[in-house]
Amino acid sequence: MIRKTLVAAVAIALTAGVGYAQEQPAQETQSGDYTETVEYSPDKYKVETNRFWSNWFVSAGAGVQVYFGEHDSQQSFGKRLSPALDIAVGKWFTPGIGVRFMYSGLSYKGATQNGAHSTGESLGGREKGWTSKQKFNFFNFHFDAMFNLTNLFCGYKADRFYNCSPYVGLGMAKVTDDPKKAELTGHFGIYNSFRVCDALDINLDIRGMLVNENFDGENGKNWGEGALSATIGLTYKFKQRGWERGKTVIRNIYHTDELEAMREQLRKMGEENARLREALANGEKEKAQTIVKEIASSNLIVFEIGKSDLNNQSRVNLGMMAEVIKRGDSSTVYTITGYADAGTGSKARNEQLSKERAEAVYNCLVEEFGVNESQLEIDYKGGVENMFYDDPRMSRAVITRSK
Repeated sequence: MIRKTLVAAVAIALTAGVGYAQEQPAQETQSGDYTETVEYSPDKYKVETNRFWSNWFVSAGAGVQVYFGEHDSQQSFGKRLSPALDIAVGKWFTPGIGVRFMYSGLSYKGATQNGAHSTGESLGGREKGWTSKQKFNFFNFHFDAMFNLTNLFCGYKADRFYNCSPYVGLGMAKVTDDPKKAELTGHFGIYNSFRVCDALDINLDIRGMLVNENFDGENGKNWGEGALSATIGLTYKFKQRGWERGKTVIRNIYHTDELEAMREQLRKMGEENARLREALANGEKEKAQTIVKEIASSNLIVFEIGKSDLNNQSRVNLGMMAEVIKRGDSSTVYTITGYADAGTGSKARNEQLSKERAEAVYNCLVEEFGVNESQLEIDYKGGVENMFYDDPRMSRAVITRSK
């Protein structure tokens, strides 16, 4: 009877409808310097990973609960109902999987034959087994693993009105009245949430609990006993709440000071190369040597996304640059400037990544190729817009040039 009642309640909750995910269209913004297009992934099941302190929530609810014990037939179902209280804190690790730690409690009502937790009010004589009304206070702390089936099967959608989340868990319950008793408990149920706004949901929690059969102080012949509860309440979701769909950011640069500076540098290098070829053609070796020293100070090293490691090709380029620096004027100071792609990663991560890239080039020139530290300075710009050919890969770079 207990199992049939609990399973029926869970089945009713599972028949509730689910919402469907919508694809987010591409978004375009403009500024005086560039246009930015954000293209969201068409895969509704993939989202960007959040940090540990994101997607936490607290919930509270109140309702009714009923205990299924040894002598339930001696008292009507309605008279065995008692108030229920739930308070929980939890976290969603993904749109479909989360955990919570919950307090559940107040009291249970029932019937007793041996006098455990008796209220003193008789339910009848011999025909009712000499039973009396029963009431005892308790609390139950439990961990639950939660599975948002709506997101798992229909894809994540931030503004979906209804979400259905079955759960299972284990806990410890204790009767606080004499005779006191503490037992392990098992839980299963359905957590239904209805969106009010980004931060707030209304929740309906229907839960079954299984416990040792003598939890109520009655030692009978049952394999176990249990309870069924239904509470309604509110859930508050802390920031950062929700997830962002996977996206690609494309920036088309109109004009930036950094881009113009690099273009001017390239133009000058082209002019110097032309002068070099002319000097060599005229046999002016000394002049040609001087020109080589002047134009070899600029160098571009490109990194893989999210990395600051130098590959062998980059080391070869830096080795050749190091030879030119050491042959040149020892008073010339070179600035090593690190960059990251603003279209990927957070601002803080890009700041750190651009610094690590600049330091990697500095260490290679000094430690591997013997460049004097006094001729090198480190600078870093964090995440920047596309610097060359609207290609974000060219912004994952370090540029070394003389002052």
